[in-house]
Amino acid sequence: MEAKVTKAKSRRKVKRTHAKTILRLRDLDMAKAAVINSLSCPDAQRGYRHAIDEFVDWYCSEPRLSFSKNVVVRYRMHLESRQLAPGTINLRLGAVRRLAYEAADCGVLSPDLAAGIRRVKGVKKLGVRLGDWLTPEQGNALRQVPDPQRLRGKRDRALLAILLACGLRRHEIAELTVDHLQQREEHWAIVDLVGKGGHIRTIPMPD
Repeated sequence: MEAKVTKAKSRRKVKRTHAKTILRLRDLDMAKAAVINSLSCPDAQRGYRHAIDEFVDWYCSEPRLSFSKNVVVRYRMHLESRQLAPGTINLRLGAVRRLAYEAADCGVLSPDLAAGIRRVKGVKKLGVRLGDWLTPEQGNALRQVPDPQRLRGKRDRALLAILLACGLRRHEIAELTVDHLQQREEHWAIVDLVGKGGHIRTIPMPD
């Protein structure tokens, strides 16, 4: 029994010894694959893949950098210099944290460095989010563009009305079926809709 415990401790020690501070492209590809495989939503996979590829391009431009908290802080400053929105920067940093976690889990990055990277704070969202939002009048005008005399026009009007009133994503409305529409407490709702990240939600539908 003592011999088995000694061997187990020896294996853990070897694993810690081989953990790296500077990751090569092969190590990053391994950690990236682990991140992508841990996600079930195609949209999340696409977003994380893009974010990780951008970080890897930046990281490999200076190959002597160690994958550490200080480097990720520098990457955050690089993202801020590009004048990206705070939400976009935080999403990119989230992908880098996930990459560090998987790299440590695969044994190619020091757990201490991975823990430091996960402590890197995101960017604060200040003020009101800006954008070109439709007014109620513009939304109503958009909904009335399809020809109601044609079957396709009726379908498009219904799709636009649901998008505008319920705030669905494009892939959500593409997968919407009649069974999702149910009455709950005398009000119509879209029930048990699988959205981004596999989350199931119920959305009230205005009369």
